[in-house]
Amino acid sequence: MVHDWVGQLAGALDVPAVRAVTAEAGGDGAHGGEVSLVLPDLSGVTVLGGMSGRTLLLLGLAVCGLGLGFGLLVYLQLRRLPVHRSMSDVADLIWSTCKTYLTQQGRFLLVLWGFIAAVIVTYYGVLVGLPWGRVAVVIAFSLVGMAGSYSVAWFGIRVNTLANSRTAFASLGGKPLPVHQIPMRSGMSIGMVLISLELLIMLIILLFLPADLAGACFIGFAIGESLGAAALRIAGGIFTKIADIGSDLMKIAFKIKEDDARNPGVIADCTGDNAGDSVGPSADGFETYGVTGVALITFVLLGVGDPAVQAALLVWIFVVRAVMVVASALSYLANDAWTRARYTGADRMNFETPLTTLVWLTSVVSMAATYLTTWAVLAPSTTDGLWWKLASIISCGTLAGALIPELVKVFTSTHSKHVREVVKSSRQGGASLTILSGLVAGNFSAFWLGTSIVGLMGAAFLISGLGLEAIMVAPAIFAFGLVAFGFLSMGPVTIAVDSYGPVTDNAQSVYELSTIEEVEGIDEEMRREHGVDPQWTKAKLMLEENDGAGNTFKATAKPVLIGTAVVGATTMIFSIVMALTDSLTTGLENLSLLHAPLLLGLITGGAVIYWFTGASIQAVTTGAYRAVEFIRTTIRLDGVTRASEADSRRVVEICTQYAQQGMLTMFLGVFFLTLSFAFVEPFFFIGYLVSIAVFGLYQAIFMANAGGAWDNAKKIVEVDLHAKGTALHDATIVGDTVGDPYKDTSSVALNPVIKFTTLFGLLAVELAVSLTAQGRQTLVTTLAAVFFAVALFFVHRSFYGMRIRTSLEDEPEPAGGPAPEPRTSRDAPSPTTTSSALAEQGAGEQR
Repeated sequence: MVHDWVGQLAGALDVPAVRAVTAEAGGDGAHGGEVSLVLPDLSGVTVLGGMSGRTLLLLGLAVCGLGLGFGLLVYLQLRRLPVHRSMSDVADLIWSTCKTYLTQQGRFLLVLWGFIAAVIVTYYGVLVGLPWGRVAVVIAFSLVGMAGSYSVAWFGIRVNTLANSRTAFASLGGKPLPVHQIPMRSGMSIGMVLISLELLIMLIILLFLPADLAGACFIGFAIGESLGAAALRIAGGIFTKIADIGSDLMKIAFKIKEDDARNPGVIADCTGDNAGDSVGPSADGFETYGVTGVALITFVLLGVGDPAVQAALLVWIFVVRAVMVVASALSYLANDAWTRARYTGADRMNFETPLTTLVWLTSVVSMAATYLTTWAVLAPSTTDGLWWKLASIISCGTLAGALIPELVKVFTSTHSKHVREVVKSSRQGGASLTILSGLVAGNFSAFWLGTSIVGLMGAAFLISGLGLEAIMVAPAIFAFGLVAFGFLSMGPVTIAVDSYGPVTDNAQSVYELSTIEEVEGIDEEMRREHGVDPQWTKAKLMLEENDGAGNTFKATAKPVLIGTAVVGATTMIFSIVMALTDSLTTGLENLSLLHAPLLLGLITGGAVIYWFTGASIQAVTTGAYRAVEFIRTTIRLDGVTRASEADSRRVVEICTQYAQQGMLTMFLGVFFLTLSFAFVEPFFFIGYLVSIAVFGLYQAIFMANAGGAWDNAKKIVEVDLHAKGTALHDATIVGDTVGDPYKDTSSVALNPVIKFTTLFGLLAVELAVSLTAQGRQTLVTTLAAVFFAVALFFVHRSFYGMRIRTSLEDEPEPAGGPAPEPRTSRDAPSPTTTSSALAEQGAGEQR
């Protein structure tokens, strides 16, 4: 049966686009896969007015330049905004720790990239026998992709750490409009830079590199950005929730206020807000757009037979992407003008309203632009109304990009009945009913969001049956890929409302940490130097309300990205299916549930998803334990106004240590599981990929929205009920600490993990089939077992290597016991001594 797979793979790759380079690839067409795909001539495409497709795409480069220029302009504007030195000092400290974190992660990424590069060299260089120059291209563009994810993460974190202090300062004027505009502007700059940079790189590959190198460039680029996103998302999610939990639990233990400057965990919490809610989403968003684009390109080249139609579809896809950047920018400018007209001079505003309006306005403008652009590009060269069918399919995804945030708000907004149910439960039932009510919200949300996604995918499937089969195989798969493309069509805005959250969260923290109210003569200084009569109470209220809006819209972006990963994964899986079934002509019985390996793969995927979510929470749990342990023994509440910088940096070190340790263990587990299952049997692997996508979708939605409900339930208690320091507040804090790793660690990491597994799986399954073709079936079977054994080692280590190594007898107090007395400045241990002890303890845990 293995030789049948090889024969089917060879036949499937014997298509015109591949035959052109098979001689150079050193094979008969059975090797190289997507890396050997050749682009059609794009200059032959003619749009309305007689402009060639290539010329039109060159205009897309100008759009990318304008997008990057917008990001730079906003960065410069943010730097010039007024800010008090006490706030800028805190923001600079946050940025300093963020830089240290990013530098360490950059080095770590290069280590992980070594694993991927080894597989690329082994397969393409040694087994396939591609020219080493082509292998170098794949490796080089994997670095480009990883550098792209890393660079947008760096830009995002820098912009956010500028915007946080400026937002905090703007609140002192007592007007809500600037408090909204600054994080909105910073978020939009990140979104524009992210999408523009990703589109720029892909257009360069498309337009300026040889057609027979494009496949290598795109695959290498996608693998690299997927690796970068997976690592930064996982590590950032672990880091931020270690710090968040460590900081939050001090409010219960010592009855101190939110973001108390004396708490050494608060700076780490602020750094974590950026590491998890800025770095992670930026890298994730960059990868999502790139991988979805590569999946669509691969489908067009494999599934569409006519080179002229291939060229028309590729030009159309990239022109639409460029037009969507313009549509998002215009929608933002229009919404900003409407917001200023409505709220200039207002004393109060619902911070969610302009964000909601922006999402819906962008959705409508994007859909209109999609129809107009599709008509202009495809109408001259296609027949039977293909243009409106494809535009309608994309619009299903664009509608989802607006509808999903509305559904998410039903379960996570501070105005949501589900969230208010959590508060009501907490009032009488304490933390127990807090957690149960949040679980209810998460489960209900998975039903409604899942049903909506299926409904929109179903509509796309029905439209795909209106004649698309005449020009391509498996039109439903192409339709699903276009739905994922539609999810992302208003990308800059999706990223902007997501990035809004970390700025509003940090702004509140910067205000408290600055202790600006205690600066001598601050009222007179503000009036003299800034012309502002500070509204202290109102400023804090606005910052808290805006943080609630940020929490809600951070939650709305997560299902959009995970939905894109799942829907887009079907298109990437299609490449494997095409190869194994000779373009869907033979071996289709292996895609039946009666084929045992496929069914076993479907079952296996669920097991991996549940391991991964458990392992990520375990990393947070152990790291938070150590962070809490350090903070409880070093916090000083008498005689000081803020924690020492040394103590704050030590908490950051603890968070970084467990983030990297947990991320490495989980990444290597995923890496070796992917290799093992690809070597077991190709159709087993297909079932596995489908399974992790489906299980991952519902697990991620459930966890993200349950966490969002707990987060904003706490916000209602703090802002609406003014019940800080009460038993009700303590109960909602417990719920929030449970929800933290749910929404910001496990759920968000599933998105890049699904895409990395699927994309790297394309390479892994080709590697297995290639070895089998050379008569090395015994080696393939042996390697499958060896890879699985190595994966089990890391799965085992993800708990037993990360567990809390303290005996029950060592606990100073039983659960629920009294908090220890805080250290005074006289008897607190020195930061150096404590750091050394903890470093030795951490090393013992690793051993």
